[in-house]
Amino acid sequence: MDISQIPKKLNKELIERFFGHLAPDIGIDLGTANTLVYVKGRGIVINEPSVVAINQRTGQILAIGREAKKMVGKTPSHIVATRPLVDGVVSDFEVTQQMLRYFIHKVNQGRFAFLRRPRVLIGIPSGVTEVEKRAVIEAAMNAGARQAFLIDEPMAAAIGARLPVTESIGNMVIDIGGGTTEIAVISLGGVVVSRSLRIAGDEMNEDIVRYCRDEFNILVGERTAEDVKIAIGSAFPLRERLTYPLRGRDLVSGLPKEVVINDEHVREALSRSIRVIVNNVKTIIEETPPELLSDVMQRGIILAGGGGLIRGLDRLLANQTGIPVRMMEDPLTAVVRGTGLVLDDMEHLQDVLIEEETAKAFSS
Repeated sequence: MDISQIPKKLNKELIERFFGHLAPDIGIDLGTANTLVYVKGRGIVINEPSVVAINQRTGQILAIGREAKKMVGKTPSHIVATRPLVDGVVSDFEVTQQMLRYFIHKVNQGRFAFLRRPRVLIGIPSGVTEVEKRAVIEAAMNAGARQAFLIDEPMAAAIGARLPVTESIGNMVIDIGGGTTEIAVISLGGVVVSRSLRIAGDEMNEDIVRYCRDEFNILVGERTAEDVKIAIGSAFPLRERLTYPLRGRDLVSGLPKEVVINDEHVREALSRSIRVIVNNVKTIIEETPPELLSDVMQRGIILAGGGGLIRGLDRLLANQTGIPVRMMEDPLTAVVRGTGLVLDDMEHLQDVLIEEETAKAFSS
């Protein structure tokens, strides 16, 4: 048959389908603070901040990821380093699309890369609306994906922790990211009860900024607050006192100022956000069916996400709930590793995707 006789549209679809199957499947943890990318057969290949630097005069994107984060708080007035996702959802569609295109292109290089359109699986917060889900799918498709699919972040984190999510066993996961805290009880491949809180790592940074302003009359930036949280942040009293030299601007004199803060100060600063998380964990436990709660009591609660690394948070949760709490191995990559495991075993795990029709399309 003469190829010239094939309609151009059909010819293009055949070419895209052929080269599309040559593209690797990609799993993405599209986080408020960081974006991680898993490529089937290669593992986690990207772990960069979800930050984009934009020239507001021209609309040109100057940097994405790690290079853009270096510019936060250090740019002239016409250049803005921004996060296109707020509280786990898309706040700037165009910039999110550009960021996704950058990451997808970065892992999909080589000959005929422009024709290879990968299938993409993206982890999203469990509490997002249908409109927000559609925005993520459209951004991924416009960024170069052949097909885009979604999975709840707590489900992906549970799979990343190698929990038996498809069995009739109750598994409880707390995933504390940058923009959201996901609390969920999972059984038989689905989320039984869940809460998605807009209180997580970023809000804790803001807590530290407010505390330093109110208690020490010193103004610090978000990056400094995050450094403090990582260095000496805790949710439970520590055996040894930790200190940190805090540098910022004196709100009275306007001049540079340095004070030494300790873990008690930071624990007090974080107490409000941590109290909200603990109270919502208790609420989920109250809403969990008795048989599943029995499993959770026996198996314990799994902590994931960067926020779960706060010292003593596992002990505080265990004290408040009476249930053992353990930190999963490498909690920062839990969600993206979960997307990778789904991609590697789609035949058995397709039911964990958010929409049934999506799972059917993926397995075809």
